[in-house]
Amino acid sequence: MPKPTPLLLHARGPVPLGRGRVAGIVFVFLWFLLGGIAHFALTHAEMRIVPPYIPWPWLAVIVSGVFELLGAAGLLWWRSRRAAGIGLFLLTLAVTPAHVYMLQQPERFGVPVWALVLRFPVQVALLVLIAWSTAAPKR
Repeated sequence: MPKPTPLLLHARGPVPLGRGRVAGIVFVFLWFLLGGIAHFALTHAEMRIVPPYIPWPWLAVIVSGVFELLGAAGLLWWRSRRAAGIGLFLLTLAVTPAHVYMLQQPERFGVPVWALVLRFPVQVALLVLIAWSTAAPKR
């Protein structure tokens, strides 16, 4: 059994988390921090992957970027971690249409089809990691 570390605390209060869960939270934090920054630094590139049936692609990119950054920040405080995890889980599901759109029209994006296909199991793994790392651990 891994030795608990007090670096990050459990969502119900000061219950130390194991190293694996801390590593998971750090990974999820960095994933969404960098992704959220990309929404602002590369807005036009992000807008290209918004499916055409979604109105206001600029707004969709900006709003999702804000939610990514808020979710990442929420992971850092034990009181908001569970809610942030739920929000990031739902946000990850919400961007699935962009992944499907890219796979349907790979020639528009200059990304190999194998990489677009690989995004789906990576997304499932990310969902599992979000759910596991932000779940309320047993006391």
